[in-house]
Amino acid sequence: MVSSTQQFERIRKRKQTTSGKRNKRVRRRLGTPAFPVHQDGYDPKAADAKPAKKA
Repeated sequence: MVSSTQQFERIRKRKQTTSGKRNKRVRRRLGTPAFPVHQDGYDPKAADAKPAKKA
């Protein structure tokens, strides 16, 4: 028979692992947050601006 301490250590470790998995899964589903592509003050004619794609 396993000692009470060993049993509770295993149970606590299992609970920590499973709760971490759920948190990671939720965060993965949220994905990348939306962010502005062209921020305020962006000038497409500036010297350091990215070149426009030609179609």
